[in-house]
Amino acid sequence: MAWREPLFLTNDDGIEAAGLHQLIQILHQRGHPLAVLAPAHQQSASGMRLSLKTDLEFTERNDLFTTLNLDPDGPPVSIFSLDGTPCDCTIVAIDQGFESWAPMIRPQLCVSGINFGPNISIDVIHSGTVSAAREAALYGLPAIALSLGTYLHDDFSIGNEAILKLIDRALLVANQEPTNLMRTRGSKHQPWGDEEMPMDERVREAFRSGDLILNLNTPHEWSGIVETVPLGARWYHGATTKSGEKRGFIVGAASIEDEPIPHTDCSSLMAGNVVISPLATWPQTHPLNVPDTILHAALKGDADGFPAWLC
Repeated sequence: MAWREPLFLTNDDGIEAAGLHQLIQILHQRGHPLAVLAPAHQQSASGMRLSLKTDLEFTERNDLFTTLNLDPDGPPVSIFSLDGTPCDCTIVAIDQGFESWAPMIRPQLCVSGINFGPNISIDVIHSGTVSAAREAALYGLPAIALSLGTYLHDDFSIGNEAILKLIDRALLVANQEPTNLMRTRGSKHQPWGDEEMPMDERVREAFRSGDLILNLNTPHEWSGIVETVPLGARWYHGATTKSGEKRGFIVGAASIEDEPIPHTDCSSLMAGNVVISPLATWPQTHPLNVPDTILHAALKGDADGFPAWLC
């Protein structure tokens, strides 16, 4: 089998997570060389948190080759854990240079996940899965985040067809080593800034340069439909309860309300569709934040429901 495009994998559920293992297996079977660096322990809802000035243990996990039944004659795989957050993992992976810890692998794309539980609406702010992808993009590596959008089961094969198609289509755009990895050209690198350029190409350049990321959620039961949609409105009620044991508080919503806004990630996921949402990497006032015109164009879907500019 000829090797396919190399990928960097991470997550927030940790190196032992079933969703990450599923992703490693299906992508390795398809011929992708893989550089894997994930948190040593569960790090859900860690957002963009960093473990500053902390000695983080970096551990090679060759034992997982046997656990995951990886083909020894397949493409190269490097699997490590870091005793830190998802963003710690992404920064260490990129800043140390893949050549130093993942020989023969020069990733063209970061894939974060598969997370256990949805990352829709306001979740994308708190999510460690999305944050790991965003951190990679901040460093100039194109990125997507993947989540199983239910807690009712842990069958991570749901929607795998859509996940693999999204990765394939993303690699049609991220089809070479990143041209601005480590952001050496700072805010001067704005390949999407040429207003004379066709809009679809401006969107592709935003994704290719890491200024736009993609967030995919698979439903409890898949209808077979894929939609490219904006974020919806989700509200968490009863977010704190008193803790009698420690005389403090426990954070965790008692109920969740999704506003019935049609054609958003919340409503479409609840309808059983795989949902894909383009997200801006940078804050709105940052010099590299893509204009609203590009974000709106990124929401255009093709006949199959995938982002139309992924070609």
